[in-house]
Amino acid sequence: MSLAENARARGTATLPLTAALAVLILVACTCLAPVLRGGAWWFALAFVTVAVLFSAAALRRVGFRLPPLGASAVLLGLVTLVFGGGTGFLGIIPTADTLDRFTVLVRAGFRSIQQQSAPAVAEEGIVFLLVCAVGVVAVAMEFLAVGRRLPAVAASPLLVVVVLPGLIVQGGAGALSLVLTACAFLLLLAVDVRQRRLPAPDAGPGVPASAPVRGTAVVVGGFGVVTALVLSSSMAGLAQGAPNGNGPAGLLFGSGVRTMIDLGDDLRRPDAVLALHYSTNASEPPYLKLLTLDTFQGATWTASESTPEPENTPEFIPRPPGLSSEVETATTKTSIVVDGVRTKWLPAPSPATRVEGLRGTWKWNSDTGAIGSTRSTTSGQDYSVTALQLLPTAEQLRRSDGAYPRDVLRYLDLPSQYPAIIHDTAVTVTGGSGSSFDAAVALQDYLRGSEFTYDTDAPVSKDYDGAGAEVIAAFLEAKRGYCVHFASAMAVMARTLGIPSRVVVGYLPGTREANYGEGARRFNVTSHDLHSWPELYFTGVGWVPFEPTPGRGAVPEYATPETSTTGIDPGTGLPSSAARPTDDPTADDPTAASGAAAVTDTGIRAGDLALVLALAVILALVPGSVRALRSARRRRAIRTGTAGPDIAWLELRDTALDHGIPFPETETPREQAARMEATMALSGKPDPAWHEALRRLLSAQERASYARPQQGAGDRPRLVRDLDIVTAGISAQAGRQGRWRARMLPASLWPLALSGKREVAPRRL
Repeated sequence: MSLAENARARGTATLPLTAALAVLILVACTCLAPVLRGGAWWFALAFVTVAVLFSAAALRRVGFRLPPLGASAVLLGLVTLVFGGGTGFLGIIPTADTLDRFTVLVRAGFRSIQQQSAPAVAEEGIVFLLVCAVGVVAVAMEFLAVGRRLPAVAASPLLVVVVLPGLIVQGGAGALSLVLTACAFLLLLAVDVRQRRLPAPDAGPGVPASAPVRGTAVVVGGFGVVTALVLSSSMAGLAQGAPNGNGPAGLLFGSGVRTMIDLGDDLRRPDAVLALHYSTNASEPPYLKLLTLDTFQGATWTASESTPEPENTPEFIPRPPGLSSEVETATTKTSIVVDGVRTKWLPAPSPATRVEGLRGTWKWNSDTGAIGSTRSTTSGQDYSVTALQLLPTAEQLRRSDGAYPRDVLRYLDLPSQYPAIIHDTAVTVTGGSGSSFDAAVALQDYLRGSEFTYDTDAPVSKDYDGAGAEVIAAFLEAKRGYCVHFASAMAVMARTLGIPSRVVVGYLPGTREANYGEGARRFNVTSHDLHSWPELYFTGVGWVPFEPTPGRGAVPEYATPETSTTGIDPGTGLPSSAARPTDDPTADDPTAASGAAAVTDTGIRAGDLALVLALAVILALVPGSVRALRSARRRRAIRTGTAGPDIAWLELRDTALDHGIPFPETETPREQAARMEATMALSGKPDPAWHEALRRLLSAQERASYARPQQGAGDRPRLVRDLDIVTAGISAQAGRQGRWRARMLPASLWPLALSGKREVAPRRL
C-alpha cells in the first residue's frame, strides 16, 4: 500500500472516533444552558466544533503530518471571519486590526462576565470567548483522542463544563444534560475499543489487531461518569448551601457585592449580614457608592471599561467636572470600617475628594468617580473619606438646561431596539414639564407614587428580574419591583427624553446605633441596605442623584415637591432603610451574620478552598489509578492465558521506571536484568529469593521470544508470583519517598502518553 493510500485509509478509519468526539463536545456544551440565556451560543459552538474536528480528520486522510496545526489554522480563520468585523485579509487571515478587534472582544467578554448574573445574556464578547475556548479544547481533544488514542484523557477538559454550572447557579447542570454527556463519553470509549480491534491499515496479513481493552474502557468510563456526576452534584450542593441562597456566583459573575439580579438575591436573604459601619460629621448620613453602570451592552446595563490613569490615587481627587462654583457644597468626613463585605469597589460617599488609610493599590475613575482596585479588596479595610455634599437648589437645576459637554453625550445612548412602553410612559408622565429638572422630578414622583409597590419577590416569580430593556418594560406594566427596577426605569426613561443618566450601585445610609456614645454617631450598614439609584446630569451642576424607589432611602431636598413624601423617619429624623415585613429586627447584630454569604469573606473563600481541594485530590489520583488498573489488567491476562511472559516483562519494566531504575529499550532482557540486579546490590538488600524470581522471569521471557508457542507458555501462576516478588523488591529498595512518587506520578505512563504507542497482544515468534 502506498503512503497516500495508507494515509487515506487511516483518515477514513478515524472518522467514527472523530464523530463520537464531536457528539461528546456538543452534548457536554448543553450543560452550560442554565448559565447562559437563549440557544444561539450553542449553535456557534456546534459550528466551530464540527469545523475543527472534521478539518483535522480531512487533513489526516490526505496524509498531513500535523493535523492539530492545520485544525488550529481553520479555527483562527473561522474566528477571524465571524468576529473580525471584516478586518481580516481575504476575510479569514488576521491582521493587526483583527488583533485589536479581538482584544476589544476579550475585554468586553470578561467585563460582561464580571457584571452579569446567571443566566447571563450571551453577548458578543462572551460568545467570542466561548468559541475560542471550545475550539482550542476541540483541537486538544482531537490530538489526544484520535492522534494519540487516549480518549479517556482527552475527555478530561469537559469536566470543567460539567462542574461549572454547579458553581454559578442553584441546581447546577440539568440532569438530562449530565446523563447524555455520560452516554456520549461511553460512546466515545466504545468507538475507540472497536477501532482498536481492527487491524492497522498497513498491517500485514499475519499481524493481529490491537488487544481488546473493553474492560479497561468500561472501568475508566464508569469512573469518569461517576466523577462528573459527583462533582456536579457537589458543586450544586455548594451553591445551594451558600447562605445567600444563590451560591458563589461571584467566582465568575462578579464578586462580593454583585450587580442587578444578585443585588436582589442579597435583598431577599432572610438574615441581614453586617457589611460595614461608619461615623460621619455630615448633616445627613450619606449614601455609599460602589460602582456606576453607565452603558448598555445589548440591552443590559454594564459599567463601561476605562483604565484609570496611574496618577489617579485616592489621596487627592479633584472637584467633579461640571460642578459650578455657584452651587453650594459642604465638606464632610466619614470614617468607615469594613466588617463583612469583600469586593474590588470601595464603598464611599460621593463625590469623594480624598481617601486615607487604605491598604493596597486603589484608583479613582475619571468618568464615574468610583474607586476600585484590580489587586486589592475591601476585606478588613479601615479608612476615612473626605467628600462633598452637593446642595443645589431646585431653581439652579431648572436653569441648567443647556448644551451638554461632549464627553457627557454618551450617557444618552440607548439599545438599538427597546419596547415602546418605555418612551411612551416617559412622555406621558412628564407632559407639561417646563425643564429637564422638572421632567426628572416628575419621573421620580411617578415611580414613588401609589401605583407602584416595592417587592423583591414579584420580579423573580414573574420572570422579569434584572435591569435590561425588556425587564424594564415588564416592570412598568407589573408596577412591582425593587430598587434595581426603579432606578433602571428612571434612568432609561430619562435618556429617552434627552437627559443624560446612569445607575449607581451602593448602600443606603444604614441604621444609627443607639447609645453608641455621647455626641458620636455610628451607623451600621447590612446586606439589606444594598441599593441602586439613578444619577442625572445637569449642566453647571454635574451628576445629581435621585431616589425613585418607594419606601427606600430619602428623596434629596432639591427634588422634594411640596406634595411628596420625604422618606424621613419622623421618629429619628434619619433616612429609613425601609425594613421589609420579613426582616429580622436583630439583623443589625453582627453576631447574627456568623454564616457569611457570598458578600462576606468566609463564604466564597470556604467554597473556593473546597473546590480547589476536591479537584486537586481527583487530579492527583488519576495517574496512580490508571497505572494500578493497567497492572491489574496485565496480571489478570497472564493468569487467564491471554498474555504471557512478554507482558510480565513489560510490567517489570514499567515498575522499574516508576521507581527510578533505568530500563533502556536498546538493551536485551538479559542486560536489563543485570542492570536491576546491580541496582538491588547497591541498595544493600540482597535477597536470594528475589534474584531467583528475576532469573525465572528472564528465562520465561527468553523462551517466549525464541521457543515455539507451546514451549514458551510456562507455569502461569508461578509467573505471576515471581512478578509479584520482583516488583515488591523493587518497591522496597526505593524508600518511602520513591514509593509515593511511583504511586502518584508513575513515570511509565508518560512515555506511552507522549509517543502515542499502545500495548498490543503478544506475538508468538
